Amino acid sequence: MISHLITNGINGSANIPGDKSISHRSIIIPSISNGICEINNILRSEDVFHTLNAFRAMGVRIEENQNNIIIHGKGLNSLEKPEDEIYLGNSGTSARLLTGLLSSQKFRSVLTGDKSLSKRPMERISEPLKKMNAKILTNNGTLPIIIESSNLVCSNIDLKIPSAQIKSGLLLASLNTNGETTIKEYKITRDHTETMLESFGAKIEVKKLENTKIIKIKGKKELTSKNISVPNDLSSSAFFIVSALINKNSHLILKNINNNPTRNGIILALKKMGANISLLNQRSNNNENICDIDVVSSKLKGCELGPEFADLMIDEYPILAIAASFANSPSIFRGLNELKVKESDRLKLILLNLQNCGVNCRVQNDDLYIFPSRNFNLKNNIIQTDFDHRIAMAFAIMGTKIGPLEIKDSESINTSFPTFRDEFNKLGGQIF
Repeated sequence: MISHLITNGINGSANIPGDKSISHRSIIIPSISNGICEINNILRSEDVFHTLNAFRAMGVRIEENQNNIIIHGKGLNSLEKPEDEIYLGNSGTSARLLTGLLSSQKFRSVLTGDKSLSKRPMERISEPLKKMNAKILTNNGTLPIIIESSNLVCSNIDLKIPSAQIKSGLLLASLNTNGETTIKEYKITRDHTETMLESFGAKIEVKKLENTKIIKIKGKKELTSKNISVPNDLSSSAFFIVSALINKNSHLILKNINNNPTRNGIILALKKMGANISLLNQRSNNNENICDIDVVSSKLKGCELGPEFADLMIDEYPILAIAASFANSPSIFRGLNELKVKESDRLKLILLNLQNCGVNCRVQNDDLYIFPSRNFNLKNNIIQTDFDHRIAMAFAIMGTKIGPLEIKDSESINTSFPTFRDEFNKLGGQIF
């Protein structure tokens, strides 16, 4: 894929796909609930369909049509032993959430993934589950994961690593465990799982203290299905938002976007940089905050973000780094260690590709320093992505300012945003 320079701005209204995090949970939780769930606006991407196919392999009746997906759930213990290994492609969310869910089931299961997923750390979910008596075997801390049948015990668990995936895996394991499990987290993580479980009737209690969030969940309470309308994905919106900010004569309106306060760091960061962004028609849907976003070209200034911002927007740092490259002063983004264990070592790739694009930047102690310049001395127009969809999309946006840039392994974008190129070109982009 080659991203070319544009001169007339980005204008209009893009069709942003459904939220990826919520889409995964919209398959998992109804599949172990009682009743029929109709899901509207689910993200139709490779990652989400790996989750969907996993539950089909475990005997869940799932219907698809053009507008929605219908799941016929039969309760906490209705899943059946899959005939084969469950292949999850590149989806870390699927791997970690299913590891938790399957640890309480009465059958043996094996989770596998592609080359990239098979390098990602899985002991961060397997080790806390073992405290609940789960029987899990990893391949030196990575996939494949073998999950044996076991009777889990309720536990008190302190989350050492701030991760919504780990927390969600533990919550899903606790659903089918006798007694009350308590999970403590000391940094903000996405709360989509708690929100959806509560709406499906789980016995879950969430308390927020000054620096701690305590979640108590009582197991063996059957869930009741309800319909789900998935809001549009803020992470996917971020590429369009930044493209409008850095390209002159741009004006975008993005509708029905998820503005959950546990993951809206990209909006807060961009506003801190002077972005002309307005949140309109703010409302609630399925206990999620929803809004429309109005974006106008802006003169950005650099900013310093502490490590607490990484808890709100770890997935958005690749595109935020692009925005910072066109600011009028330096930026420092601190505490980005978690970027090293995403779909790729994103911190390494951000640094490498920015430097090849002629941006003066460096990494020191997991902090990213960007020193923007008006003149880009392009060293190499080939963008290395290591099959990471967010790196690919971020540097496609970079190409609109300094292109042409050749984005390697751009098919990775299908894991989260299959229509990215078509939607962007509809607004004035030149990605081919």
